[in-house]
Amino acid sequence: MKNCIFISPNFPTNYWQFCRELKNNGMNVLGIGDQPYDQLTNDLKGSLNEYYKVSSLENEEEVYRAVAFFIFKYGRIDWLESNNEYWLEKDAKLRTDFNIQSGFQTEDIPRIKYKSKMKEYYIKAGIPVARHHLIDTLEGCLKFIKEVGYPVIAKPDNGVGASHTYKLSDEQELKQFLDQKMSHIQYIMEEFVDAEVNSYDAIIDANGEPVFETGNVTPNSIMDIVNNADNSIYYIVKTLKPDVKKAGRATVKSFGVKSRFVHFEFFRLLKNHKGLGKKGDVIALEVNMRPCGGFTPDMINFAHSTNVYKIWADMIAFGHSTVPVGKHAFCAFAGLRDGKNFVMSHEDIMEQYGESMRMVDRIPDVLSGAMGNQMYVAVFDTEKQMDAFYKNVLECR
Repeated sequence: MKNCIFISPNFPTNYWQFCRELKNNGMNVLGIGDQPYDQLTNDLKGSLNEYYKVSSLENEEEVYRAVAFFIFKYGRIDWLESNNEYWLEKDAKLRTDFNIQSGFQTEDIPRIKYKSKMKEYYIKAGIPVARHHLIDTLEGCLKFIKEVGYPVIAKPDNGVGASHTYKLSDEQELKQFLDQKMSHIQYIMEEFVDAEVNSYDAIIDANGEPVFETGNVTPNSIMDIVNNADNSIYYIVKTLKPDVKKAGRATVKSFGVKSRFVHFEFFRLLKNHKGLGKKGDVIALEVNMRPCGGFTPDMINFAHSTNVYKIWADMIAFGHSTVPVGKHAFCAFAGLRDGKNFVMSHEDIMEQYGESMRMVDRIPDVLSGAMGNQMYVAVFDTEKQMDAFYKNVLECR
């Protein structure tokens, strides 16, 4: 029996399903988390063979001891995974420390976590990248801005999501940012790209080949959603566009991805951009070596009548999957922000779209910055139907 350690199986709250499918595939699933065992859901308890509680997953010594305990009790660990951006570096360190070969090691982290390093591998894949500058002095920043022009985007070189991301439109804003930025964090500055985000979401096997592929589109900027407390929308595509599929597969090869669920982000240009391409072209944004966040795996299932939790677990256990993919549709996420005077009430939304609705819930506070406070997830056969849904549920008085 193969042993698999799953880090933080209780959060995000839907990730217990990865554990369930691993266990159903005959794997010994060992959880390490900071939530007391009696507070775990019954679904998660039933998906684990054993659970080791630590006081904090930030405590590297405690987590190290937990892995050592599982090795002492069960023998060699075949897999260690969290599928979570926040823990990627710690996952890699644990694999390196305990010689767990199935996954990224510490030496791999720079190219998969640092935005400046990612660009080298995108370029190797033949995909254009926005020009960048590792932020140092005011003079250095001004020299870069003289080359690319305002506005520019400043964000941590190693960061999660859109946190601490700024759009700087003039020298005064630049100086204010330099005065207030956290001194212990290395920031990267990039030329501004007028684009929407198109993603390549896939499960990649041990040979670096896709077992399953789809994608999503984010029409509005996550940075703006976070910084302006705006509503959040994105959707799973009915059919993955050929240029995104081509770019995604090239990125897989360039980064040497194997045995992973990935979420690669690309810009689709909304207008011609000198040095990058013409309107409609796909250029690089960043790689994420884990599933798209929040409830996206569930949305993928709704869009394609499938089960990506099982496809991933099959890839881990058997190297391939025979899970069927059924009818395709658009799956739309609408994250509404509290405090806005929406035309449609919750009751109105459910009355009009109840048959299309697949998930309705409050969004956990820890995710609300990027996702809003109240979510509605619905499926539609056509893009026209989906656009009407967004127009109606987001309209304010």
